[in-house]
Amino acid sequence: MASGSDRNPIIIGGLPSQVPDFDPEETQEWLDSLDGVVDERGRERARYLMLRLIERAREKRVAVPEMRSTDYVNTIATKDEPFFPGNEEIERKILNATRWNAAVMVSRAQRPGIGVGGHIATFASSASLYDVGFNHFFRGKDAGDGGDQIFFQGHASPGVYARAFLLDRLSESHLDGFRQEKSRAPHGLSSYPHPRMMPDFWEFPTVSMGLGPIGAIYQARMNRYLHARGIADTSRSRVWAFLGDGEMDEPESLGQLTLAAREGLDNLTFVVNCNLQRLDGPVRGNGKIIQELESVFRGAGWNVIKLVWDRSWDPLLAQDRDGVLVNKLNTTPDGQFQTYATETGAYIREHFFGDDQRLRSMVENMTDDQLLHLGRGGHDHRKIYAAYKAATEHRGQPTVILAQTIKGWTLGPNFEGRNATHQMKKLTVDDLKGFRDRLRLPIPDKELESGLPPYYHPGRESEEIQYMHDRRKGLGGYVPTRVDRSKPLVLPGDKTYAALKKGSGQQQIATTMAFVRLLKDLMRDKEIGKRFVPIAPDEYRTFGMDSLFPTAKIYNPLGQTYESVDRDLLLSYKETPTGQMLHDGISEAGCTASLIAAGSSYATHGEPLIPVYVFYSMFGFQRTGDQFWQMADQMARGFVLGATAGRTTLTGEGTQHADGHSQLLASTNPACVAYDPAFGFEIAHIVRDGLRRMYGENAEDVFYYLTVYNEPIHHPAEPENVDVEGILKGLYRFRQAEGGEIPAQILASGVALPWALTAQRILAEEWHVKADVWSATSWNELRRDAVAAEEHNLLHPEEEQQVPYVTRKLQDAQGPVLAVSDWMRSVPDQIARWVPGTYQSLGADGFGFADTRGAARRFFHIDAESIVVGVLTELAREGKIDRSALKQAIDRYQILDVTAADPGTMGGDA
Repeated sequence: MASGSDRNPIIIGGLPSQVPDFDPEETQEWLDSLDGVVDERGRERARYLMLRLIERAREKRVAVPEMRSTDYVNTIATKDEPFFPGNEEIERKILNATRWNAAVMVSRAQRPGIGVGGHIATFASSASLYDVGFNHFFRGKDAGDGGDQIFFQGHASPGVYARAFLLDRLSESHLDGFRQEKSRAPHGLSSYPHPRMMPDFWEFPTVSMGLGPIGAIYQARMNRYLHARGIADTSRSRVWAFLGDGEMDEPESLGQLTLAAREGLDNLTFVVNCNLQRLDGPVRGNGKIIQELESVFRGAGWNVIKLVWDRSWDPLLAQDRDGVLVNKLNTTPDGQFQTYATETGAYIREHFFGDDQRLRSMVENMTDDQLLHLGRGGHDHRKIYAAYKAATEHRGQPTVILAQTIKGWTLGPNFEGRNATHQMKKLTVDDLKGFRDRLRLPIPDKELESGLPPYYHPGRESEEIQYMHDRRKGLGGYVPTRVDRSKPLVLPGDKTYAALKKGSGQQQIATTMAFVRLLKDLMRDKEIGKRFVPIAPDEYRTFGMDSLFPTAKIYNPLGQTYESVDRDLLLSYKETPTGQMLHDGISEAGCTASLIAAGSSYATHGEPLIPVYVFYSMFGFQRTGDQFWQMADQMARGFVLGATAGRTTLTGEGTQHADGHSQLLASTNPACVAYDPAFGFEIAHIVRDGLRRMYGENAEDVFYYLTVYNEPIHHPAEPENVDVEGILKGLYRFRQAEGGEIPAQILASGVALPWALTAQRILAEEWHVKADVWSATSWNELRRDAVAAEEHNLLHPEEEQQVPYVTRKLQDAQGPVLAVSDWMRSVPDQIARWVPGTYQSLGADGFGFADTRGAARRFFHIDAESIVVGVLTELAREGKIDRSALKQAIDRYQILDVTAADPGTMGGDA
């Protein structure tokens, strides 16, 4: 044995060896005892005793380091399994009918002339995991609250449809409409969980993969937030997320595990279906994905329940006195277990049990068929029930259940465990017969040998169907079900918006600050103020929102257990369990997940929240665009603020921060209403209309994206008789020309409007051009309106032809039209098709860079002087001025010299 001086004085495996030993004699007695066990009983016995000691230490609340992983066996011992309250025979019959209908639905979807695809194998592996939940755990909404929130694994959707069919929630026509949403309407079924497509059925979109896990975490957190703030009683709601082991490769799947642990979200359960396969092959062929995930989740602070083996393994494990079987399970890689799932009992006997006499003797009285049916824990109802019950009763931590299954389970040898099983969609007649026999269903051969295979229903009055209805009635109704019980909100009147409409006077402020001032007034409103949920990724101070800290405070379920370093300041950092602001740290993905959970609370819990997510615009649609699509699918509502927007406005930060395209990315999202306002009064009208559309009567399933800037400017007061319709539609004339003779039009958005006004003055004073300046508050909405008009005209040629708003607005405007913004030209070019006459655009195409605002704008040729040259160029093209004027203008304004430009305003972080 190594002496104390021989041991390294470092922390080894989480154990600090430098802690002083105040009783060396007692310590030596313990070490001698361990040595004695190893010498006399062997290492396996010593290992067992050490594990029991660690277990007892935990029970006694002795702080010992967490083990990263445990043996490849079930976490819950057989002796600790609770009584199973269900009728397992009936539940097996229900599950068999569900399995059949799910597979047949996908197979029928491959009928001639259709061939729309689908997935059979994922649900086949996870069917029992769902069935136990449906029968015993998943709470519905009939009790009047939100029930449980269940994130179904996307590829398992056929099984959810098949169960709904047995319960008369869907008909055969619906099942035959799988993946034919338009051609089989109103009976078409979406491929995956898509609330946008099936708004009374699905609640949470879980494809693309990886978004379900992070969405579930922030949904569980939002439930706690709602409860803490007294908005909704979510104390009984549990969030369940059903995930694939291959899906856990996605960064979003594991990226926010620590938040769930940090906030003690014991209302959250992950169920990871570990069938050991991805779409193409093994998840960890040379490793063990369950062991790997156990280490990850334990390290993140989760409660881990492993559900590896079914009850057929219990007698074998009970014989394993020296640990040889457990060692074999520990050391066999997943790729080999996948092979065992496809091989014979004789193969298993030879290759798994055959290399050790102790293993061979364990199974010498078992037949090859019995060895073949040594099963996986994710197919055993009693063991699943035990895991779910333990998860729901665990306190202080979120729980993950790692359930081993076989992909394609019960579908027959052509499907089970095969690498290609994910892409296999059609069952042959022989497959169907074997599948039917396996499930013991009374379907005659003749119905399988001709035509499409039939669906199976045991009869509405059958014992199985009555059992299903009774279980769902006892659990509060059918799931999945989406219900919108919310009522329109009483929205603020004119007074709330009055300050912003007055302008900024002598003060220069950025549009970001203008919005924040409005938000503060809205949060003071007695009717809806408490429903606002500010969200930011560690950037509240950057956006000037630290002024909300003392009043709204930051949500933290633990409160503030320390003395804040700035506690004596007026704008001190303040955390509280009832805080209104969500500070999600440097995680745009986390913030967007919070946004989605808050924005869909009107349906999830019947209580509308008004999320306001503010972020660097470059890190919104570009970084989390997939989640914004998920937000649209989930029909979440709220305000999304792309702050510090523009390619040239945040130039000090450089390339990675210079956003010149998020408006274009936003245009790809059908639910996104995007604006690029220039002044505070425009923001006031846009926000007011957004509240009306999203939270008033006949609320719409949209969300608002506003790009706001950090450049301080003077905000004018709202013009008399301002064109409010034009602001909301996307275009209005802000200032008519007051001098000059040659007409032209300048369209500008956002921070570019002041440049356009300067150009208007120069054109009048130096070139005799009278250019009207228009504020294009939304290029995207103008295009959307025009596309809708063209669509109407295409389909209704006999009716009066619609004219796009932008066309009508500019039809009497004289001269060429020049559009300019701090975006790439593709943004204003969206409307080129519908602008009457000559149309040209200027934009910031290319990478942004660090420099002064003036230099950057001169480089991209979008500053005031460049606008002048742009207008003159179009006038020359039309023959309104001599082309020699163009070279004069370029030389006069030194358009090719970035150093000649006025640097512009300095600073302006917010």
